Amino acid sequence: MTIKKVSLTQEAPALRRWTDAADPKPTKGIALFAFVFLGVIWGSNFIFMKWASAEIAPAQIVLLRAVFAFPTVLLYALWQGALRWRHLRYAHHFIVMSLLATAIYYFAFAKGASLLPSSIAGLLSGAIPLFAFICAYLFLRDEIITVTKAAGVALGILGVVLIARPWSTVGHVSLEGIAYMMAGSLSIGCSFVYARKFISPLQLPASALTTYQIGFAVVFLVMGTRLDGIEAVFSDTRAWIGLVFGLGICGTGLAYIFYYFIVANLGALAASSVTYIPPIVSLVIGILLAGECIDALECVAVLLVLSGVAVLQLGKRTEHL
Repeated sequence: MTIKKVSLTQEAPALRRWTDAADPKPTKGIALFAFVFLGVIWGSNFIFMKWASAEIAPAQIVLLRAVFAFPTVLLYALWQGALRWRHLRYAHHFIVMSLLATAIYYFAFAKGASLLPSSIAGLLSGAIPLFAFICAYLFLRDEIITVTKAAGVALGILGVVLIARPWSTVGHVSLEGIAYMMAGSLSIGCSFVYARKFISPLQLPASALTTYQIGFAVVFLVMGTRLDGIEAVFSDTRAWIGLVFGLGICGTGLAYIFYYFIVANLGALAASSVTYIPPIVSLVIGILLAGECIDALECVAVLLVLSGVAVLQLGKRTEHL
């Protein structure tokens, strides 16, 4: 996801290829399809993680997710002609991104999803833009806070608090699971800041950055993940299909590619608005497929989180008018 931030701040040659179509109308239609696909697949990720967590450990989920995503992004980058040996001079940046935007981020979400209902995990993922702004405000000098932005962050945090309900003695949801989801959001938020400060100036193709990021993550995950029992996921058809195709190939590999396509054909603003879809999708899937119960307060919470993101983005737009 961090590479997404980079793609908004540069015009990579890899993106321009998709803007040269002879007839823009079919291309725009495909971009709209990609927009919907992206929202649905990202919203589905949490049920896939939930299914897989019944068979294997969260770290193993992340390892297999990255392993099956890597060939997809690698082939795409090769097709775009985006990879260069000279890029390896920036390997230290790719290593940081592989940790913040892949290994740590995916692990925290996988662990959180294993402890929470998939619908709740998906709802909490909607707070990522809020953490991204907080990190940018803390670490970037050019990020200013306004009343509108502060209101957006406050609304989002209130939504998270309503989901957590720390005042409740019933143990409605796992506070540990919520903490992991927030840690994942913080990790990806820090990666946005790092990408903006150190990687965007390099003007590298977004597809190349994604390939290096996931590639290095695979190396670190193989080195740091215990493989005992990892084959157990393949004993459950639903779990391994969701992990391999849902999380790996589609939820990570194709998701990055589709995101670039949306940026190239609908613009960065439209691409950023896809973040509204996954929480709703995860909520619907959790209720219909997993039989999870969502009460009225949680519905209010998701509205607060999404409203907070909307107000925050409104503050950013008015700032540039």
